[in-house]
Amino acid sequence: MDSLLKFNSAINTLKSGTQYVASDNIVNENDFKNKIQWVTGENNGIAITTGTCPHSEITWTKVKEEMDKL
Repeated sequence: MDSLLKFNSAINTLKSGTQYVASDNIVNENDFKNKIQWVTGENNGIAITTGTCPHSEITWTKVKEEMDKL
């Protein structure tokens, strides 16, 4: 399983339905902090995003733990 699929599976395990856009494979904490835009809402059909994860239950440590299980 490639790293993006593992990442997506880990996110869904931690918080199902979480929306995000990843600009590349997420393989370390630096990627987690810099290559993801988290969807926080929408305005007239356009996603509102932030570079900071708005979900306290999703951290790089927890994501990495879930990815390592796969």
